[in-house]
Amino acid sequence: MEHKPLIVEWLNRLLQAAGKAVGLRMTADPLPVHLLMAFIVTAVILVFFKLTVRKPSLFPGKMQYFLEVLYKFFRGIIDELIGPEGRAFIPAIGTLGLFIAVSNLIGLMPELGSPTANINVTAGCAVFVFLYYNYQGVKKHGLLGYLKTFMGPAWWLAWLMVPIEIISHFSRPLSLSVRLFGNIYGEDLVILILVSLVPFVAPLPMMIMAVFTSLIQAYVFMMLTTVYLAGATASEH
Repeated sequence: MEHKPLIVEWLNRLLQAAGKAVGLRMTADPLPVHLLMAFIVTAVILVFFKLTVRKPSLFPGKMQYFLEVLYKFFRGIIDELIGPEGRAFIPAIGTLGLFIAVSNLIGLMPELGSPTANINVTAGCAVFVFLYYNYQGVKKHGLLGYLKTFMGPAWWLAWLMVPIEIISHFSRPLSLSVRLFGNIYGEDLVILILVSLVPFVAPLPMMIMAVFTSLIQAYVFMMLTTVYLAGATASEH
């Protein structure tokens, strides 16, 4: 059963009151928990960057320095797996990684929940990755050129390679979404159980470990996305 944070209840009551004021009768919550939490995560990220990048300086302060380190981290992943020509993907991969990382971590705060503990959110991220890297592959090689990559190194192997490639590509969003969902949902469930048994003390070690694993899961998601992009846009295709 999905945990309903207090802030989500307040927002849903506000929406229900607004609907009642205009003559709409709502028998259930207008928006599900995971969707509202995803909106909150998005708002937090937007406000954070709006406040921290307003006045970039030649001599950066702490926040600007942090953002520059973050950018270099994303750039390092891209350069290692794709090369400098892949830096155009940094906005997409960086945004995806930040959204997943904040979504994973926000569930550790009192009366909040992780959007990524819901399979619909992780599936949405995985479908975006699937569409994005295939679009970039078609953009780089053309539709026919990209489809030829499914045939393998020799044309006479096409009968074997095409089904394997199709299954491989369509299994990627499934593995991405289930891996992320399973890890975050499992962490949140264990923490909720520990809180119900021994509040304040017992959950602390698990929460500390969850911070680490939440960041690792975001990193793994970004790495796999970059690997898929590298395969779709490789020059030898």
